[in-house]
Amino acid sequence: MVYSCCQPRGNTVPPRYRYEQIADDLAERIASGEFPPGSKLPSRRELIEHYGVTEPVIDRAMQVLRIKGMTETLPGVGVFVAE
Repeated sequence: MVYSCCQPRGNTVPPRYRYEQIADDLAERIASGEFPPGSKLPSRRELIEHYGVTEPVIDRAMQVLRIKGMTETLPGVGVFVAE
């Protein structure tokens, strides 16, 4: 069997970006009630330390959650779980 460069092989799943994994983890934590509606998420610095990533990775994960309507950002205050 010959594979081209662009055909998936079998049931392989392409690797996911770290920001996607973090956004999914936070979304699961929100859904589980760990972060209930109206609660403030950990600070950017705390998330960087917790996940062991850089600031742009956390910013992108936060953007994903905001686009999904799961969080609201209050500049200078923090990121909160949407009601």
